[in-house]
Amino acid sequence: MPWPDGAPPIVAILRGVTPDAVVDIAAALIEAGITAIEVPLNSPDPLVSIERLCAAHGAVALCGAGTVLSPEAVDAVAAVGGRLIVTPNTDAAVIARAVALGLTVMPGFATPTEALAAYKAGARSLKLFPAGGFGPGHLKAVGDILPKDVQVFAVGGVGAANLGPWLEVGVAGFGVGGELYRPGHSPAEVGDKARHLVAAWRRQTAT
Repeated sequence: MPWPDGAPPIVAILRGVTPDAVVDIAAALIEAGITAIEVPLNSPDPLVSIERLCAAHGAVALCGAGTVLSPEAVDAVAAVGGRLIVTPNTDAAVIARAVALGLTVMPGFATPTEALAAYKAGARSLKLFPAGGFGPGHLKAVGDILPKDVQVFAVGGVGAANLGPWLEVGVAGFGVGGELYRPGHSPAEVGDKARHLVAAWRRQTAT
């Protein structure tokens, strides 16, 4: 995935965000240093939120959708300006459609079979999900057989308190949801949480 120099490889997952809240919530995330943002498609009026998000922040952040389950949903996200497609599963048709449209796609996987199927379909950024249920040891074992141009992100059960073990096994980045945002959180609250997460990532990656 493309990341600005020095930006933490963190995707913020805004599950449940509303169109009226998304622009200000995203601004708080970007100010804290998080420059990839997804609105899951099971949120209220998600395409409206994604359109507003991309219009306001698409020039400085990679914005798009999560919980994308069909090629038609990929088309809908692209039509409102989304450039990021995140899925909870490995669906070759969804991946292929996103790749064909020139979008950044991050499909979910659990097993080596799913990871290699996602790679074959064109994905180069993969999402171990739910990462907390598998653990860093699982990622290390799967990573041993993945092509070298694959980036793996840990998503689900990962946050500021446990970044270290994942970084030690070569994870490329993280997707973080509830630790950053839950419906009703203010932009100020989200900004504080994001700064805490970014600070933890910088501590763990300092050389």
